[in-house]
Amino acid sequence: MSEAELFKSITDESPDAVIWADAEGIMRYWNRGAEELFGWTSEQALGQMMDMIIPENLRDRHWEGYHRVMGGGESRYGRRELLKVPALRSDGTRVSIEFTLQMAEHPTHGHIAVAVLRDASDAFNEMRALRKRVAELEAGAAAAS
Repeated sequence: MSEAELFKSITDESPDAVIWADAEGIMRYWNRGAEELFGWTSEQALGQMMDMIIPENLRDRHWEGYHRVMGGGESRYGRRELLKVPALRSDGTRVSIEFTLQMAEHPTHGHIAVAVLRDASDAFNEMRALRKRVAELEAGAAAAS
């Protein structure tokens, strides 16, 4: 097995979603993890704009950041910092995701963005419940004093 075949095998079978898109935001790679996370097959996703996984109310903000990163070639969401945002599944439901973003040069597509994503819904829901409980406790303490 060549190194390229090994790399493809690793990314194809990764439990995390691995997606990469070209400078225009057209998805050019969609692995099995992305199929499981978002519900679209690679055949359905490849060649489509990333809008299919971005909630409509966040698209303007997404594209502003995407074009800025593509223009400068750098993202702060790389090695240490995760971007946490809502995303859309094929059935229209939202999922909370977290991901890193790396920039690379592709021999055919030029400057590309590679994202490694995972479902963070459980952690998001736990944090929301904890914040709600803290607010309730603080309100109770304020009312008691």
